[in-house]
Amino acid sequence: MMIYGGLDLHCSNTYVCLIDEKDRPLVRRKFPNDLGLLLKELEPYREYIDGLVVESTFNWYWLVDGLIESGYNVHLANPSGNKSYEGLKHTTDSDDAYWLSHLLRLGILQEGHIYPREERFIRDLLRKRLFLVRQRTANILSFQSLYNRHTGQSISGNAIKKLTPDDIENLFSNEHVILSARANISTVVFLDEQIRLIEKEVLKVTKLKPEFQKLLTVPGIGKILALTISLETGDIGRFNKVGNYASYCRCVGSRRESNGKKKGENNRKNGNKYLSWAFVEAANFCNRYEPLAKAFYQKKASKTKKVVAIKALAHKLARACFYIMRDQVDYDPLKIFGKDKNGCGSEPVEGLE
Repeated sequence: MMIYGGLDLHCSNTYVCLIDEKDRPLVRRKFPNDLGLLLKELEPYREYIDGLVVESTFNWYWLVDGLIESGYNVHLANPSGNKSYEGLKHTTDSDDAYWLSHLLRLGILQEGHIYPREERFIRDLLRKRLFLVRQRTANILSFQSLYNRHTGQSISGNAIKKLTPDDIENLFSNEHVILSARANISTVVFLDEQIRLIEKEVLKVTKLKPEFQKLLTVPGIGKILALTISLETGDIGRFNKVGNYASYCRCVGSRRESNGKKKGENNRKNGNKYLSWAFVEAANFCNRYEPLAKAFYQKKASKTKKVVAIKALAHKLARACFYIMRDQVDYDPLKIFGKDKNGCGSEPVEGLE
């Protein structure tokens, strides 16, 4: 007898469903999120369990790692790829767990990638860095708005980064405005320090794998961005085609059309938001240092919005990086952008970090 299990995971509890080869339920029960209790429940069926399915939720680490360490064959289900029949009127956690085990038994489960545990911590640390970078940017924009509102003048982001809390009294006269501005600058200073600490630690404890070293040949991609791309990508072999990788990076359109008219959008958030950010960041830098990339961007920007042009450039870089990582080749702008109107390529940028 073979047994298939589905675990519908929530923030505080997990619903477990075990079925046999004829889809007959053997266990249908909810447990608190306690690994010991779950393993105790599974133990009598261990030798018959072919696999266990855990839905990819925000908190799957502890459960998947614990089950793997206990010797179970674990699958991570892709929520967007395993939707049940939408015409059903009523579904419960029990139905969801049963559905996961049923898909596993049929061999049609759409799986997510279980990222190697030893590298997951560094990847998540870089995600925390991105979170702090966004918070810093939000405070810089807030200060710019405050400064413009009370002085009628503009101030650059680089100038704001050089300010200290003690400099604020020379910029404003009202004590309440000074307190508000000082809060922004103090936060920016603190976040700068934390971002530097994270970058220092990441560069100290991990190195780019040989298969990702070639990313550094791309203008606009330095060590931190290369590490982000490599850790978020994982095994490049899991992407069959360049289009699959570009879609995973959220660099393809999600427009749904009928008879030439837009009828809405499909799942535009399906993919990796961190890779999406990384390639947009790389596109902004590449636009500064790579002549052919800049020409491509300007041509796009003349026909559409600038943000769309940057996203188009990010799409180009994502496709290029797929081949760079897969085939272990250097960046070649001519293969991406062709030649400019003068028939010339571009010179590589040395030493870009």
